[in-house]
Amino acid sequence: MATAKKAPAKKAAPVTKAAPAKKAAPAKAAAPAKKVAAKAPVKAVAPAKVAAAPAKKAAAPAKTVAAKKAPAAKRTVNAAFMKALTPSSALAAIVGAKALPRTEVVKQMWVYIKKNNLQDAVNKRLVNADAKLKEVFGKAQVTMFEMAGLIGKHLK
Repeated sequence: MATAKKAPAKKAAPVTKAAPAKKAAPAKAAAPAKKVAAKAPVKAVAPAKVAAAPAKKAAAPAKTVAAKKAPAAKRTVNAAFMKALTPSSALAAIVGAKALPRTEVVKQMWVYIKKNNLQDAVNKRLVNADAKLKEVFGKAQVTMFEMAGLIGKHLK
């Protein structure tokens, strides 16, 4: 008897395509609608839509539980990452002699680069070094990803 009901459900598949027309959650609404269509005969299209609505309500508390977990697990800042480091004399000419965390040193470098228009015009990922930056980088042009590694050598 169960196999006889499954055969009409396959023919009813084009009818269930109308259910995802709702904008709320088409992927989650489509799965329960197919289950209901498999159990109910083809004539019961209207009850399938009604049955899909309680399925959405059942899925809603799961979302709120996940949302409540996210704020509880706040990231803590790594103390070593925020440790103030003293720059070398070459780097101090750009960012200042005061001890700064790595994040602030990189920010100050970008302030200097943008202020002096040292970003390459064609490829914005490249930084063209002036006299002060050439002492820090050791070459005329570096990528923004290399820059962080080269700055690290000048921090103690």
